[in-house]
Amino acid sequence: MRRTIAALSAQESLDSRGWPTVKVTVRLEGGIAASASVPSGASTGQFEAHELRDGDAARYAGRGVLKAVANVEREIAGALIGVDVVRQPEIDRLMCELDGTENKARLGANAVLGVSLAVARAAAQAMGLPLYQYLGGSTARRLPVPMMNIINGGKHAANGLQMQEFMIVPHGAPTYGEALRYGSETYHVLRELLEEKGLGVGVGDEGGFAPHLKDERQALELIVRAIEVAGYEPGRQIAIALDPAATSFVKDGGYVLPGLGRAHMTSDELLAVYTDWIAAFPIVSIEDGFGEQDWPAFVKQTLAMGDHIQIVGDDLYVTNSRFIQRGIDDKATNAVLIKPNQIGTVTETVAAIELCRRAGLRYKFSHRSGETEDDFIADFAVAMTGGQFKGGAPCRGERLAKYNRLLEIEHQLGGEAIFSSPFVA
Repeated sequence: MRRTIAALSAQESLDSRGWPTVKVTVRLEGGIAASASVPSGASTGQFEAHELRDGDAARYAGRGVLKAVANVEREIAGALIGVDVVRQPEIDRLMCELDGTENKARLGANAVLGVSLAVARAAAQAMGLPLYQYLGGSTARRLPVPMMNIINGGKHAANGLQMQEFMIVPHGAPTYGEALRYGSETYHVLRELLEEKGLGVGVGDEGGFAPHLKDERQALELIVRAIEVAGYEPGRQIAIALDPAATSFVKDGGYVLPGLGRAHMTSDELLAVYTDWIAAFPIVSIEDGFGEQDWPAFVKQTLAMGDHIQIVGDDLYVTNSRFIQRGIDDKATNAVLIKPNQIGTVTETVAAIELCRRAGLRYKFSHRSGETEDDFIADFAVAMTGGQFKGGAPCRGERLAKYNRLLEIEHQLGGEAIFSSPFVA
């Protein structure tokens, strides 16, 4: 059969931080070949699927992925050659069974995901369909609102800001293409404002500026000013989203945020900070506002403000249906972040999304801080119609690859394309 898998190969490839990652190529009997590269996170949840690294200090400071590459070419290839490439659930199940661990620690989630993504891409080619349509069906036509991280902090930038991502959300634009323009123009205005103040305009891991600021509130003030100077209305046309990645500043049962005037804050004190910011700034979404073990704080936050802003769990859930179900039962958040490399296969990622849909939770797709030029996640976001995509700043090729792919999809869809805000204007 021309759709059966004939060969699997893999290699080391460098990600946007210059560390190795896994690139997988699937070849079919009919001659089709498709490749996929796996991203890597810096701010990672402790329950994410295991990213297999070599641990050889003589190569890439121990971060090589030759073991994962070998696992693709030896073990996984042996199990999948001869399988029809369109049987994605079966292929992903076979890999999970072959691995035999709960978190893909033996073969490596980077090996398994590389194959899973490449298989989906090869299947789409074999069926003569664009990837978003193959994964989502003929009705997949909703373009997501881009969420652009234009000031980087935390583990993404060594600039003193403890909180990780300050994003603009151009949800009030009429089309995806116009939303991208709104965001790009605001980003360039922010650069001008930073230069006027003598602040640095170097960028962090996700392309956002990484200036040394007094505190997080100053970052919010600068973003609002940039939106206004760019000619847009804060809130109605361009809103703000935050990803504090609070697990990274958890210490001794509390939160260490010296820039906010307190060396140690309780969950309630941090919730009061968010409440104050929501009153002062056009914030529509807060992701990982508390540490991944602080479930009661998420529940309290959602109860307090979940009726008027989006409360997103990332490290809390790690795209894992088991944790998402706990969040549903506890009413911990009203939204979930989706990152395929947190769970390790396309099929498991889709299962997490389906769980969110059944429970009425929003979900948004996300890149990782260690990215590649691979644009799979852009097609996936359209296929699954979540309406939100977090892709970093409109800067750096690995970020723009995703945003530009979404432009291509919008162009392909033409008048059939849908762009609608998940947030109240």
